[in-house]
Amino acid sequence: MSSNKDFVREMRVQVAIVGGGPSGLLLAQKLSRAGIECQILERRSRRYVLSRIRAGVLERGTVDQLRQVGVGGRMDFQGLEHHGCLLSDGDQIFSLNFHKLIGKSVMVYGQTEVTRDLYDALDRSGVVIRHNVEEVSLHDIDTDAPRVTWQENGQFHEMVCDYIAGCDGFYGPSRATIPDSVKHEFERSYPFGWLGILSKTPPVEDELIYSRSPRGFALASMRNPSLSRYYIQVPADEKADQWSDEQFWSELRRRLPEKVSQKIVTGPSIEKSVAPLRSFVCEPMSYGRLFLCGDAAHIVPPTGAKGLNLAASDVHYLFEALREYYDDQSSSGLQNYSDTALRRVWKSMRFSWSLTHLMHIFPNHTRFDARIQIAEFRYLRQSTAAQRAFAENYTGLPYH
Repeated sequence: MSSNKDFVREMRVQVAIVGGGPSGLLLAQKLSRAGIECQILERRSRRYVLSRIRAGVLERGTVDQLRQVGVGGRMDFQGLEHHGCLLSDGDQIFSLNFHKLIGKSVMVYGQTEVTRDLYDALDRSGVVIRHNVEEVSLHDIDTDAPRVTWQENGQFHEMVCDYIAGCDGFYGPSRATIPDSVKHEFERSYPFGWLGILSKTPPVEDELIYSRSPRGFALASMRNPSLSRYYIQVPADEKADQWSDEQFWSELRRRLPEKVSQKIVTGPSIEKSVAPLRSFVCEPMSYGRLFLCGDAAHIVPPTGAKGLNLAASDVHYLFEALREYYDDQSSSGLQNYSDTALRRVWKSMRFSWSLTHLMHIFPNHTRFDARIQIAEFRYLRQSTAAQRAFAENYTGLPYH
């Protein structure tokens, strides 16, 4: 800390949450309802956070958590419960009915709406959310009095706390605070991204369609009955402004089965972007009094819709550990948090990696690799055991 800075000493809180995305907001809502004091520091404005277009498929565990903390009402009213999905390879298409296979489903409800619901609940409970903070730094995380400092409205602030939850994404300061001698990072970048558009058009089908074609992957998704989300695989360095709406719709049709593509209703895009694909895990997910959640600790390809859901499972484990500490004076859960969370992280990482390899065209794939993809797809289509395993992973592994 620079000696020439005058800091405003804030009231000590039990948990300082760095990052006001869905994971930070969900953790704050759970802590608040349990009577555990917390504050959130977010570098962006609320308007910016609510403008981000992100995933919209919620696992059963995520849905249950939102209901348990009192923010599931609008989701249950407006969300779309999905009992399965469709997979296609060329013009061959088949349905996986999760409900019939394992008795579970997922909910299609946009991350933006989840964030809005959490904001509303936290406003009602009076939890302090500081937006537009700058120069956030974490200090003394290996002591019993960790601190967070930041700049806000030209003034430097300092907060002492019991614990810090790093929910500040891949580029935030939390993970960078863990010493390099302790930290191990595992990463795989993919040679393609997803070009996605959002359009005010009815979805082409009631269920999501994951499509593999010789031209590359495509996904037909939705946000609600009048708002569709579509993606196509593009080279990793592709720019969204290189594609007109007409070019996108034309290419999407080529990658979907003919009986599906003929039904697509097109319209002007209201959002268009390219998302790179990569797999990333940081171990450990905790150090001293700092605990990482969500993208601060791991990134998954969007194939399989695990990003937000993994963040929610991290929050589940961290909240239970913090509640155990404050209610029972036991630090066992906190000591085991990283190992517990990572077991589920790596299982979800495997599923996303596997589905990415199954459905995409890789530039360096040989004819052998192509035949393996075909064989894997046929096995999934014909094997009930394989379909059950897919459904179990897609709808969400239990929080064990």
